[in-house]
Amino acid sequence: MSKTVIIDPVTRIEGHAKISIYLDDRGEVNNARFHVVEFRGFEKFCEGRPMFEMAGITARICGICPVSHLLASAKTGDKILGVKIPPTGEKLRRMMNLAQITQSHALSFFHLSSPDFLLGWDSNPSTRNVFGLMATDPDLARAGIRLRAFGQNIIEILGARKIHAAWAVPGGVRSPLTEHNRQWIEDNLPEAKKTTALALNLFKKLLDSELSSEIDIFGKFDSLFMGLVAPDGTWEHYGGHLRFIDSEGNIVADGLSEDNYQDFLGEAVENWSYLKFPYYKPLGYPNGIYRVGPLARLNVCDRIGTLQADQELQEFRHRAGSRVATSSFFYHYARLIEIVACLEAIEKLIHDPDILSTRVRAEAGINYLKGIGVSEAPRGTLFHDYEVDDNGLIKKVNLIIATGQNNLAMNQTVTQIAKHYIHGEEIPEGMLNRVEAGIRCFDPCLSCSTHAIGQMPLHIELLNYEGKIIKEKYKN
Repeated sequence: MSKTVIIDPVTRIEGHAKISIYLDDRGEVNNARFHVVEFRGFEKFCEGRPMFEMAGITARICGICPVSHLLASAKTGDKILGVKIPPTGEKLRRMMNLAQITQSHALSFFHLSSPDFLLGWDSNPSTRNVFGLMATDPDLARAGIRLRAFGQNIIEILGARKIHAAWAVPGGVRSPLTEHNRQWIEDNLPEAKKTTALALNLFKKLLDSELSSEIDIFGKFDSLFMGLVAPDGTWEHYGGHLRFIDSEGNIVADGLSEDNYQDFLGEAVENWSYLKFPYYKPLGYPNGIYRVGPLARLNVCDRIGTLQADQELQEFRHRAGSRVATSSFFYHYARLIEIVACLEAIEKLIHDPDILSTRVRAEAGINYLKGIGVSEAPRGTLFHDYEVDDNGLIKKVNLIIATGQNNLAMNQTVTQIAKHYIHGEEIPEGMLNRVEAGIRCFDPCLSCSTHAIGQMPLHIELLNYEGKIIKEKYKN
């Protein structure tokens, strides 16, 4: 008699989702599915809007990573205008994206995932959260909050708002950086670096102890990895070109342009999820599974390009046991290394002699009727694809979100964890938390990928092969 366990929705992620775990007649896991049950609609209601408004509109897809959409949209607008933005405009965009990656990674690690590591997978779920972390280790919790605030404050310094700052526009940015604000960033960098080093050392100690057993269970499998790299193979988050590598570190495709993404990326759909399933076209669906985000970016690059981050990258690869880290559990580790890289890059930018220039925007009209922009969001590569008419009104929009590109990998991760921990009908809460934690490795942003919001209680159902509920459990 086959049965199904449903976790609905998944907790400590951004958005709505549920997990169904299918048991065979022996009580062993046969399959697992990560369902995204929000409705996708943002692309459609953008139609008819002026292209110049799109950066401000699409930034409101998500309150956690609005900068990602702001920059990808502005870069798409650059293409439609046919302009090269002033150098300082690009440097300031880069600074905002670095701050965005910093604050988002800090949120993911300290607020959403560290309660599992520090309080225990099987600890009381009512306290297995950031508030429980505050009670157990208030100094660490406070440091994590301040690290996230550092990134958010830079966003506010540049864009006048921490959330939904409509500052990057087609052609550049709206306003320059002042000396007063440049000095604030410089003054607060040491604390941010100290906190990141603290978190990295803590995580490494955990990897050397009880967490080491999780590495091979939490989504360790072969796949492709995709991300931006600079022309010389250095880690990128804003410019450069796209690269695919396999699990052995072989370059599968390099020098790819976002302008031709439809030649190498396909988008499949399934009737049990609103989230699309992008795949690498030459391998077909679903064999063209690939991962994006911090793990992928560290895997595809040859080097990061800053002193401390490159040292951390070498240790990261040593701990992974190969040139490429294939365990999804290492997403947490990769986030901390990327924060190091971001802080070093911000420090370099604030000492750039051009950073205070007031030439930050190029003016132009509609010169092309199609534009495709790409940028690295905290969770991975983000594409904005717009078609406009002669007046610049949007005719068609396609958004390929990082969480969607990780969809196949998230399903495979959940299945691997469930097969390891679930045996029979009795499923302890701590085990269910591990299944959810497999999704949290990817830090999915479901509002981005499906463009909706909502509350997240947890509802678990155990169903037999006839679809009848034989066990039901609720968790707030």
